[in-house]
Amino acid sequence: MKELLRTTDPVKLALATALLEGEGITAFQMDVHMSVLEGSLGILPRRLMVAERDAFLARAVLADNRIGSD
Repeated sequence: MKELLRTTDPVKLALATALLEGEGITAFQMDVHMSVLEGSLGILPRRLMVAERDAFLARAVLADNRIGSD
């Protein structure tokens, strides 16, 4: 698994996930439960991971849509 995105913005994560799924790329959000535990402070970022074989295409999809890390 390769880290594709690290952010505290849940909207950015949802958009990135939807874009990747639209291209047939499976994405997995990590650290979701940790960020829930800290409440709504937004200090713990979540990570969006993809399979290593999909990383190049996934980065291109996010770059084309101007989505990057915080």
